[in-house]
Amino acid sequence: MKSGSCHCGAVRFSVDGEIDKAIECNCSHCSRKGFLLWFVPRDALQVTAGDDRLTTYTFNRHAIQHRFCAVCGVQPFGLGSMPDGTSMAAINIRALDNVDLDAVPRVAVNGRDF
Repeated sequence: MKSGSCHCGAVRFSVDGEIDKAIECNCSHCSRKGFLLWFVPRDALQVTAGDDRLTTYTFNRHAIQHRFCAVCGVQPFGLGSMPDGTSMAAINIRALDNVDLDAVPRVAVNGRDF
């Protein structure tokens, strides 16, 4: 189980699973924010504090609910569906505690052309 938070700590969460890779997407949103995303089944993510502090941003096809803290603006995760309809969460591994980012393999994804 991994835990994480937004910058101010108003939003805290835990994720069940092991990080096998991080998606580094070049779309206008992900590249500007520097996201490294770990995709997990939706039920692997539990918001443990601050659910009432989260707000949502959507763009383009509105397929992903980009959830961010209304206090500090950090986006710890997004919610959406895989192409087959399975509910998923995209965890911003930069918002997780005690993760060696250099040890996580990165996979480049061309989201700019979607």
